[in-house]
Amino acid sequence: MKISIIGAGKWGQALYHAYSLNKENDVVITSRNVKDIENFVSLEEALKREFLIIAIPAQFVRKWLEENFVDYNQNILVAAKGIETSTGAFLNDIYSNFVSNDRLAFISGPSFATEIKLSLPTALIISSKNQELAKKYADSLPSFIKGYVSSDVVGAEVSGAYKNVIAIAGGVCGGLNLGNNARAALISRGLVEMSRFGKYFGAKDETFLSLGGAGDLFLTASSELSRNYRVGLGLAKGKNLDDILEELGEVAEGVPTAKALHKIAFKENLYLPIADEVYKMIEEGKDPLQSVNDLLSQKF
Repeated sequence: MKISIIGAGKWGQALYHAYSLNKENDVVITSRNVKDIENFVSLEEALKREFLIIAIPAQFVRKWLEENFVDYNQNILVAAKGIETSTGAFLNDIYSNFVSNDRLAFISGPSFATEIKLSLPTALIISSKNQELAKKYADSLPSFIKGYVSSDVVGAEVSGAYKNVIAIAGGVCGGLNLGNNARAALISRGLVEMSRFGKYFGAKDETFLSLGGAGDLFLTASSELSRNYRVGLGLAKGKNLDDILEELGEVAEGVPTAKALHKIAFKENLYLPIADEVYKMIEEGKDPLQSVNDLLSQKF
């Protein structure tokens, strides 16, 4: 496969590393700023390849597509996770304005960029309405990644976005030293909450018990390698959100996604207690311990 990675942040570089290890692939990479990476090319050159992997953060995708994308009938693997804050749109809704659904696929599953770059083993899911396309992207992964395919695009999107919000709550749990029992309870109820949200939009039950659902959630909501978990740690220590994000130096998609979920929940009258408390902590400055107490008092 002739593949272009668009976006050279940590995740984009990790995917470049992974797909390049399969010697049957011919892989290049590009980004807004020129980087000293082997096979770095211009965006113009990158866009002309048959298979694209776009690792641009969710909140910037629409603008990037409007200003930069040129349709050469490419296939696209979306490598971002999140919901657009301004509109509440899922990424597949945004991309489908530019590319037909049969040319779109989405990658999900437990995958810290740091460990992918070390070639440590994992398993990932490629989801697409076009199962042949999903299989092409899955089969082109390197030997240390087991690739699965799914047709549940909505489930993949919801779980990939929602788990980042639960991860912030997981970081709060860790930062407050609430213990292993509390973390396990939080993650399991978070799984229930995100699956309930996903099913409202047509996702399948089994997706939330898969690598892209439970697998990614358990990983992200329990490790300091997770940017979103580290946001929660900072909140638990009483730090200002702006200071946390500046210290992080990377995009933490759970922050804008929590805002998007709050907007969707209000519009659709959905009950999202954990996401709501995360929203109140990051947007209203609510005391994290008070959020914990309020969650414990709710009947959910």
